[in-house]
Amino acid sequence: MLVPPARGSDRDLTGRGGRDPDFVWPNGARLAVSVVVNFEEGAEHQVGDGDPQSERIGEVISVVEPGTRDLGQEQIFAYGMRAGLWRILDALDRFRIEATFLMCGRAVERAPLQAAAVCRRGHEAAVHGWRWRPHADYRDPTEEARDLDRCVAVISTVCGIRPCGFFCRGSESAWTRRQLSERGFLYTSNAFDDDLPYRDPEHPGLIVLPYALDSNDMKFFHPNGFVRAREMVEYVNDALATLLAEADRGKPRMLTIGYHLRIVGRPGRFAAFEGVLARLSALGDRVWVARRDAIARAWARVESSSMRGAETLSGC
Repeated sequence: MLVPPARGSDRDLTGRGGRDPDFVWPNGARLAVSVVVNFEEGAEHQVGDGDPQSERIGEVISVVEPGTRDLGQEQIFAYGMRAGLWRILDALDRFRIEATFLMCGRAVERAPLQAAAVCRRGHEAAVHGWRWRPHADYRDPTEEARDLDRCVAVISTVCGIRPCGFFCRGSESAWTRRQLSERGFLYTSNAFDDDLPYRDPEHPGLIVLPYALDSNDMKFFHPNGFVRAREMVEYVNDALATLLAEADRGKPRMLTIGYHLRIVGRPGRFAAFEGVLARLSALGDRVWVARRDAIARAWARVESSSMRGAETLSGC
């Protein structure tokens, strides 16, 4: 067993040092928005699937003894695939918004009909790990590589396109980015430290596309988070207002809004999804709502233009 090296001295607390690049996204807006839907139900830990204990975070904290099969938790997760997904896909169709779906490999393997439907409707399939677990838990790069390859393979087979983006639960391992780079991934999203993409300094072919846990429906499952659907809509509206004001002052920005099939797919919380989509639609060309792969490619072109002395991006 290999133990990951300790890290800390390589932390970058400076970033661009307050110096924002001058560019616009492909539609002329200075704010890019990424709508992300997590496709992980069926890949969580469950005793019924042979795991030592079941996932404890759900509608309530599980009271089933660890090591005992928790049928209730299994069904809470199953709701996302059986009902929530279709409600979410229909709303995305109505508002003509393309999203990125973060797909766990085992979820795709167990629900190929749903995964294929996602891609058939024009959404991006990105890698969310083989299981819904932190990659920081891997103690052996060979084991992590095997699971990463399994996830890429099943998504490629079911969806008909090889995924180019990655985001795992929690944190990457010490080896994750090297393995992504070796496999030709375009971007990773395990970053919560900026409002714009940036290059990984150790793996410059890999774009870091920051994610967000505050504008995320997982906060419905946390005691310091959202209770009513409108609370998430209002929070996202506040985030949009701040970033749009900065965009009006010439500062480019990016916002990620995250959702889960079993959370916002429920009727009582669905307005948190539909309300945000309606707001994004109403903003028109003031924002560029795009899949994460499109945002990463646009950013790569921004960097190329900048190196040639041209600071503004037009076209994709």
